[in-house]
Amino acid sequence: MVSEDRAVRPTPSQVELDRRTFRKKQDTRSILISIVSTLIFAAVLGFLVVGSPGWAVVQEKFFNFEIGAEFFPRILKGLWLNVRVLFFAVIGVAIFGSLLAVARTLKGSVFTPIRLLAAAYTDIFRGLPVILVLYLVGYGIPGLQILPRMPEAFWGTIALILCYSAYVSEVLRAGIEAIHPSQRMAARSLGLTYYQTLRMVVFPQAIRKVTPALMNDFVSMQKDVGLISVLGAVDAIRAAQIAAATTYNSTPYVVAGILFILFSWPFIRLTDWYTARTQKREQVGGLV
Repeated sequence: MVSEDRAVRPTPSQVELDRRTFRKKQDTRSILISIVSTLIFAAVLGFLVVGSPGWAVVQEKFFNFEIGAEFFPRILKGLWLNVRVLFFAVIGVAIFGSLLAVARTLKGSVFTPIRLLAAAYTDIFRGLPVILVLYLVGYGIPGLQILPRMPEAFWGTIALILCYSAYVSEVLRAGIEAIHPSQRMAARSLGLTYYQTLRMVVFPQAIRKVTPALMNDFVSMQKDVGLISVLGAVDAIRAAQIAAATTYNSTPYVVAGILFILFSWPFIRLTDWYTARTQKREQVGGLV
């Protein structure tokens, strides 16, 4: 059956074949021009940097290979703390952000206090700088002496959860409100309760709509985990700071920066790929 279908498949005309050949040549030409222009730009930029009067001093202060290699293991060990903080922060943000989003979308007058409280929370924590929340949480809450002494990374994780839950909840709320009301009515007409409708119909579609925005928030949080160093936690940034103070050289900061880029880069590429894929899927048939 398949072979018969292939047998009747129409053969492209000569005009279509010429079009394909022309497009292929245009794509090859565009790639070559991109490569050449990129190489020229990199060469000019490298010449300007290396040929600058202060390059020798900058090279010694920021790109000292021996110092970088010496402190690399300690900075890498500190990065492992950042990874663990990110892991628990993502879980906390997913749970708390979802609850806030649901609270802001509750219908009915009886839920007005909850909606107002959730709105006030998101307004406050979206307005506060992350580093300020870190100071307030890391030095303020332990002063109350309600909990036993906890490590600095614990309070840093709490501060990140408080800040990023506000951002993520607003993204989720936008996704929930983007679902057409007919979806809810159809689910309720099938006998689903409000919470079943939310869990099985609304939430999956909402998350799919806002996945690129959520992935961007995750990328932002990947680099902001380095801010826990202000509380004294010996993460990658703090380890680099200690090394720089010991050697009077800033190369450890460069090492920490490169490690953070390598840590974030795979997910950044994944986010761009998924965003482009989603955009392409939504614009099928709409491009002119």
